[in-house]
Amino acid sequence: MENFVLIGYMGSGKTTVGQKLAVLKGFTFVDTDEMIVEQQKKSINEIFASQGEEAFRQMETELLRQLIADGSENRVIATGGGMPIKEENRPLLSALGTVVYLKATPTTIYNRVKYDKNRPLLQCENPRAKICEMIDQRNPIYEAVASMIVNVGGESHLKVAKEILARYYNT
Repeated sequence: MENFVLIGYMGSGKTTVGQKLAVLKGFTFVDTDEMIVEQQKKSINEIFASQGEEAFRQMETELLRQLIADGSENRVIATGGGMPIKEENRPLLSALGTVVYLKATPTTIYNRVKYDKNRPLLQCENPRAKICEMIDQRNPIYEAVASMIVNVGGESHLKVAKEILARYYNT
């Protein structure tokens, strides 16, 4: 399938880079978190609060199956940060298209999300420590699933999207 599937920690730029990449390629952009919110008629915070993280992760798996079953191509798909963590999702992500890991440092992530109250996993006493802990746990998984790893540090979202395309067509 010719799709780009963007993975990475929350705040790594999956949505914004994905939108830029979709415009550059003339593809359709979709965000799995937004699709789940639309299907469930609840915010992610509400889903976590009423049904728990495990139920949300199952919704992600079902959505991946739907995306594969519909066979649509020419899409840039921004995924939720925890989607690759569930082992069952990893081959599904790869089946959807080229998996691109947008890799960011804990400091970059913290600076991007520190005031965002729509991040249920960061509603804790020390979000910076939680980010470091989660990135340490997730980084090997993200790297194993990805076809391409792009560091997103201080680069503009457009520059990151252009780098993805340049690397994709040079391989």
